[in-house]
Amino acid sequence: MTSSASPGLARFNSSDAPTAAELLHEVCSSSAWGATVAAGRPYADAESLYAASDAAMAKLTAADLDEAMAGHPPIGRPKPGDPTSNKEQAGMAGASEALKAEMLDNNLAYQEKFGHVFLICATGLTGEDMLAAVKERIGNTPEQEREIVREQLGKINRIRLARLVEEEGTSA
Repeated sequence: MTSSASPGLARFNSSDAPTAAELLHEVCSSSAWGATVAAGRPYADAESLYAASDAAMAKLTAADLDEAMAGHPPIGRPKPGDPTSNKEQAGMAGASEALKAEMLDNNLAYQEKFGHVFLICATGLTGEDMLAAVKERIGNTPEQEREIVREQLGKINRIRLARLVEEEGTSA
């Protein structure tokens, strides 16, 4: 292969607009983010795609962030049949029932305070890590939390984009 683009990235770059939009929606539910990233195609390499994702994330409005967060299930309650959220929240899978119950209580308190799910890049974190994070972050102001959520979404998007560009088979 003469290009540095992986087969998955090459497929994404050459996808028709509806397919690209669908693939990006699986990464992030923000339509503004998806439109911006799709408009930047073709990407020479994964790093260019990640940089475009980061730049698009930085420009999202509060409403765009709300739309992006709406695509994420609460920690400890991944969407049934959704292998992505199950994989990302694997650290909660082996947690004790007591930890899961405490996480649920903290999720609800967080959601009551901020009006949206507690969002964290859960990949590689244990249930204890996630519980400690929600307990720490519930003390934040809404403004502080909005920026932390933007950062966490950016991390999640990079992980999901990496999966997209590394896939060997057809994604859509």
